[in-house]
Amino acid sequence: MVLAFFKGSSGDGNFDHIVSKSVTMLGDARHSFDLATLALLADTDPTAVAEDIRATDQRINEAEQELRSELIVHVSVQGNADIGSVLGFTLLLKKIERVGDQAKNILELAETGVSLSNSAEIEDLLAGRQAASALFAEAGELLGSADTDEAAIEDFAERATAITTDLQAAIDGFMTSDRPGREVVPLAIYYRYLRRIVANLLGIVRTSSEPLPHVDYLEGGTVDTDD
Repeated sequence: MVLAFFKGSSGDGNFDHIVSKSVTMLGDARHSFDLATLALLADTDPTAVAEDIRATDQRINEAEQELRSELIVHVSVQGNADIGSVLGFTLLLKKIERVGDQAKNILELAETGVSLSNSAEIEDLLAGRQAASALFAEAGELLGSADTDEAAIEDFAERATAITTDLQAAIDGFMTSDRPGREVVPLAIYYRYLRRIVANLLGIVRTSSEPLPHVDYLEGGTVDTDD
């Protein structure tokens, strides 16, 4: 696996293990997302999935801590030759951990008693869930591939950006809607969480392909992720 931030390293560090574990963490985050959105959008009892989601989130957190420790040991042994790679992976792992947290936020919304299964937007909500879940899988493939080209990354970026733009437009619409707050407030909160997830998936892909000084920033210095 050759990530762009490796270009900032002069050492011969082998980070295949870090890459493999990162992809596994991303798969775990997708699992949590799929379960949490079932609880919110499909009338699944939140208590039926809560333990699984929280255990998965803990597993993601523990993996991040373990891999960060390994990266620190790597620097202490190898010196600063691979510092670009180590910093890049540290950012990457944090973004994956954030996505896991955001999936847990969706569960917590369902646990408050909110259900969007009868929402007027349910068809769009389910389609958006499917599209976001597919982005998880695609981000994992891009991250784990040894020969991903720039065109594939740019295509992912364009589609993810379009989704976040549409979600923000929907949120803005809810803010000025004449519909009852009990309808639009839960929708706006969920769309906000979903926007954050898609933005961070985009950040994960960009972190794996952008030179380190450009990570988290777009042209003109604007930030490319939403924490």
